[in-house]
Amino acid sequence: MIETIIFYVFAVATVISACAVITVRNPVHAALFLVLTFFTSAVIWLSLEAEFLAISLVLVYVGAVMVLFIFVVMMLDINIARMREGFVRYLPLGLAVAAIMLLMMLSVVTSEVFVMDVGSEPLPKPADYSNTKALGAVLYTDYVLAFEIAAVILLVAIIAAISLTMRKRGKTKYQSPSAQMKVQKADRLRIVKMPSSGEGS
Repeated sequence: MIETIIFYVFAVATVISACAVITVRNPVHAALFLVLTFFTSAVIWLSLEAEFLAISLVLVYVGAVMVLFIFVVMMLDINIARMREGFVRYLPLGLAVAAIMLLMMLSVVTSEVFVMDVGSEPLPKPADYSNTKALGAVLYTDYVLAFEIAAVILLVAIIAAISLTMRKRGKTKYQSPSAQMKVQKADRLRIVKMPSSGEGS
C-alpha cells in the first residue's frame, strides 16, 4: 500500500514538473524543474527496485549534465523575446512531432512486454539479486548491437562537436613540439665576447 502511494505521489510530481519545464518562461527555472523531474523519476525507479538506474540518473544527469546546463544558461545572455518570435510559426511542426512521440510511447507501453495480467503481482526477488548484474547481462547479450550503435553515434557526435568548435585563427600562435625537440643550442644561443671595463682603458 505504501509503495502504491509513493508511486502515485512521485508520478504526479514528475508529470507536473515535466510540464513546467516546457511552460515556464525563464530558462533557469526550466532547468531547475528538469532537475526536479530527474529526482522524482529516480525515486520511482528506486521503488521499482532499479537502484542502479536511479543512482545513475542522479549522478550523471542531475550531478553533471544539469549543473552544466544551468551554468551555461546563467552565463549566456539569452534574449527570451527573440526566441519566442517564431513560436507560432513552428507550432504545427511541434504538435506533429509531439503526436509522433506520443504514438511511439503508446506503442511501447501497450506492447506485450509491459502488459501484465490483472491482479498478478511480480515475483519477489531473492536476497542476493543484483539489478546491475541483470541489466549488464541483458545489455551485453540481447541488446549488444543497439548498445554498440549508440556508442558509435555518441563517438561521432563528440568528434563532430570538437571539430565544429576548433576554429583556427590567423593571429593565434601555436606550438610545434616536434620542432621544439629538434632545436640545437647553436640555434638559440649566441655567445658574444665583449671587452671588460679594465681592457678598454
